[in-house]
Amino acid sequence: MDQNNKKHISHDTGYVWLAGAGPGDAGLMTLKGADLIRQADLIVYDALISAEILSMIPPEKETVYVGKQAGYHAVPQEKINQVLVREAKKGKKVLRLKGGDPFVFGRGGEELEILAREGIPFEAVPGVTSSVAVPAYAGIPVTHRDYASSFHVITGHAKKDGTPDIDFDALVRLRGTLVFLMGVASMGQILDGLMRAGMARDMPAAVLERGTTARQRRIVSSVGTLKEEAQRAGIQAPAVIVVGQVCALSETFCWAEKRALGGRQFLLTRPRQNMSVLAGRLRALGAQVIEMPAISTQVISPNRKLKEELSDFAASHREKWLVFTSPIGVAAFFGQLAEMKLDIRQVFCMAGKAKIAAIGRATASSLLERGLVADLVPEVYSAAALGEKLADQAGTGSDILVARAEDGSEELLPPLLGAGFRVKDVPLYRTVCEMHPLLRQKIENLLENGEIDAVTFTSRSTVRGFAQAVGNPDFGRIQAVCIGEQTAGAAAEYGMETVISDEASTDSLVEKIVELYGNSQEERYDII
Repeated sequence: MDQNNKKHISHDTGYVWLAGAGPGDAGLMTLKGADLIRQADLIVYDALISAEILSMIPPEKETVYVGKQAGYHAVPQEKINQVLVREAKKGKKVLRLKGGDPFVFGRGGEELEILAREGIPFEAVPGVTSSVAVPAYAGIPVTHRDYASSFHVITGHAKKDGTPDIDFDALVRLRGTLVFLMGVASMGQILDGLMRAGMARDMPAAVLERGTTARQRRIVSSVGTLKEEAQRAGIQAPAVIVVGQVCALSETFCWAEKRALGGRQFLLTRPRQNMSVLAGRLRALGAQVIEMPAISTQVISPNRKLKEELSDFAASHREKWLVFTSPIGVAAFFGQLAEMKLDIRQVFCMAGKAKIAAIGRATASSLLERGLVADLVPEVYSAAALGEKLADQAGTGSDILVARAEDGSEELLPPLLGAGFRVKDVPLYRTVCEMHPLLRQKIENLLENGEIDAVTFTSRSTVRGFAQAVGNPDFGRIQAVCIGEQTAGAAAEYGMETVISDEASTDSLVEKIVELYGNSQEERYDII
C-alpha cells in the first residue's frame, strides 16, 4: 500500500477494500484477501462466501451479511452502498467481501462509484473468477490451441421481460468458448438462442454446479440436450454454463474428484490458538475443510498456585515428575515461567531427580521444541493410560505435579493417588466455548442438509464446545472422528457415531479419514 493510502487510513474517514473471495475453495482466495480479513474492522459479505472461508474470520470480528437467504429478499444494492459509506465515515476499515471477482458481474463498480462520490478512500482487490476456475475444476480449459482461441463471459440474467439481453448471432460468430454466469434460470432460452443463431445442436456444452467446492457437480452434454439432462439431475444455482468444443475434454481432463478426498467436506474442531496441520493435510488430499475454533484457551494469570507448587517441587529431594497433558499446557507453562521470571534450571536442577511425562506424541514434540525430552509417553493417548503408566514407573513416594487445563480429565489422578504419590493438580488455563454467529448458522445449515461428512475432535473440551456452539442438531447423524478413547466417549454421550484413530497423531487421523471416506484407489490421485 502506498504512502497516500496509509495517510487516508489514519484519517477520521475510514477505508474500504473491495475484494473478491474466489468461487468457494479457500485455497483460491488470494493472499491479500486473506490478510485483509485480519486487518479489517468490519467485514461486509454476501451469500456466495463459503463456510470454509467464513471460518477464517476471527470470532471477535464485526460482520454484516448482505446476501440472500431462503425466505428473504437480497439486500438492495442501495442499502449495501449505505452500509459501506456509513461505516467508513465512522473511521472503520471495511472489507467488502464478494464471491468470485468483484468486477465480473459483481456490481463492484457501482459500489466504488458511491465511495468515490463520498470521498471515501478505497482499494480494489481482484479475486479468482468463477468463469475460469469452475470450468478448470471440472476439467474444462476455457481456451485450448486446438479448440478455442478465445473465451467470452456473459451474464445469464434476464431482462425485466424475462428474455436474455444477449446478441446470440455475435456470440456464435466468435467461435470461442462461451461462459454464462447466473444463467440456470435462463438456460433453455440461452441454448435455444444459440441454436437459432446457427450453433449446431451437437456442440458440446456443460453446466457446472457449485464449482470448486466439495459438492461440485458437472453435467456434460450438448447444446441440444443440456437443458433436459440438467433438469433430470436437479441442477440448481449457483452454476456456470459452458458452451464450446473444450467441454468435450472434461472426461479426459477431470481431476478434482480423482483426489483421495475429492468431493468430501469435513468440519475440524480445535482450540482457537492451534494452527491446524490437519486442515492442510486434508486439503492437500482434495477435501474442503471448515475450521471451527470451538474453544479458546485463557491462560490463568497471575497463577499464584503454580508459583507456590513449583517452589515446593523444585525443593523436593524425592523423585519428582512434571506431567503435561497437551501442547497448549506446555505453551502455557513456559509462558508462566517467563512471566514469573523463573529459569527452567530452578525447576529441574535444585534438588532431587526430576522427570517429565507427556500424554502423547504431540505434547512430547512440544516439549522437545523447548529442549526437554519426555521420560514417559504412554502408547495409548488417554488420561487414564498416562496415569496408569506413571503409577507403574514412578518411584515409591514420588512427588507429582500435573500442569494442565482447569477442567482436565478425572481419570488421570486416581491411579496416582492410589499408588500413594503426593500429587498436586495445578490448572494452567481454562477453556471457553465460542463461535462467530455467522459461522454457526452456516454450519447448522450444512449439518441439517447432510453436507458435512464428518467432524474431527481432538479433546473432550472440543466436543463440548462444538455441542454448545451449534445449538441442537441431530447428533445421531454426525460422524465423529476422534483422536482418543476419552474424546470418543464425550462424543458418544451426545449420541454421535464415533470412530477413533489408531494413534494419537495427525498422521493417524488422516489415515483413518482416508480409510473411511477416501475415493476408490482406481484412477485416484494421492498427495501426502
